[in-house]
Amino acid sequence: MSTIAIANAPVSFGAFEMTVGIDPNTPDGEAVLDAVSNAGYVGIDLGPVGYFGEGEVLARRLSERKLGLAGAYLELPFSEPEPLRDMLPQLDALLDALDAVRDLGPFPPRPTLGDFSDLGRRARPGQAAKDHSLGLDETRFQRFVIGVESVTDRCRRRGYEPTFHNETGTYIEAPWEIERMLDRTSVNLCLDTGHLIIGGGDPVAALRDWGPRINHIHIKDAKRAAIADIVRDAAPAEAIWERGAFCALGHGDVDLDEVLRLIHTSFSGWVVVEQDILPDAGGIAKAAADQSANLRFLQARGF
Repeated sequence: MSTIAIANAPVSFGAFEMTVGIDPNTPDGEAVLDAVSNAGYVGIDLGPVGYFGEGEVLARRLSERKLGLAGAYLELPFSEPEPLRDMLPQLDALLDALDAVRDLGPFPPRPTLGDFSDLGRRARPGQAAKDHSLGLDETRFQRFVIGVESVTDRCRRRGYEPTFHNETGTYIEAPWEIERMLDRTSVNLCLDTGHLIIGGGDPVAALRDWGPRINHIHIKDAKRAAIADIVRDAAPAEAIWERGAFCALGHGDVDLDEVLRLIHTSFSGWVVVEQDILPDAGGIAKAAADQSANLRFLQARGF
């Protein structure tokens, strides 16, 4: 039995929190499921709760396409106790969605946590690697640790081991911020190779240094020139999608051959292919072709 399972994600088709229910060009959820299944993936991320249906409907749609659920992403304001408490029903709804499909895939789905940052930080993607003043001060970071541990415990009580995603424009973006979190909390890391590049990190070094704490992987390729322009222009986080910083595997600057070699030798679990884009008014044909090509890229390297 394989120790690695390859999934895809709705964001590869332009469907995520910024577009579902907002952008009229966002693709239909079942069309995305069909494209991912037809390409040969064995799993998919959830996207916003309800995008693929809920409860028995969600389970049936995944089962019919022989797809497991890899994970489900949710940003929470960990350093702000009252707003965090107010958002806990969203976490519970996400865990309810996982309950409906937890046995469909080769591995259980991961609640994938992200930091719900403030607008000031979201306006400065990629800059905290050098400017540590953009990070949380010690008082807020202590609140962050308490918040992360409380949410991690809540997931574990429901039978799920969560993972924490390094996300552009949040307080867990730069390598020093990720290390600080790993040092002070019990939650493990969802390594996103593309977001780590934007945050000033090296995915190869991350796999070597943080390997035992990585329990979920989002595999992305990224264009350093586009990222450098975003950082230089002090553009907001939305520019990452608008300027096409993420590209098909093998078309960017991530050292994917070494990344994949290290994954092969040291990782077990879900590897989720993500190529974050905005919805295409012309439909999902190009995205579907890209995701088929991305899977072939991985298969050619032994996955």
